Amino acid sequence: MTKRRFTVITARTLTQGQAMHVGKESKEYVDEISTARMNLKDFEELELHDGDRIRLATKHGSTVLKCAKGDVPQGMVFIAYGRLINPIVGTDTQATGMPDYKGIEVEVERYV
Repeated sequence: MTKRRFTVITARTLTQGQAMHVGKESKEYVDEISTARMNLKDFEELELHDGDRIRLATKHGSTVLKCAKGDVPQGMVFIAYGRLINPIVGTDTQATGMPDYKGIEVEVERYV
């Protein structure tokens, strides 16, 4: 099974914001926060297809998300900010009260 290291960035998305008005348990919202977007070349290297599930792991923990091709730089994974990324984020806040949700180094592999 192929594994590779990537950098995760998170942000709120327009789709996420619109779906939030329906509710955080709505299909639209959950679909948005549970999808990791990756560069086409990275997809090909890991032999992934839209909708495949991937496991992202750090020293803090892991999470499983579905993947989709996106307009993302090679070597990077974009995830809409939400509860499903919390397991891979550390607890250190550098005295800000908020952990880092950008620049997270992860190992990615297909999840079967």
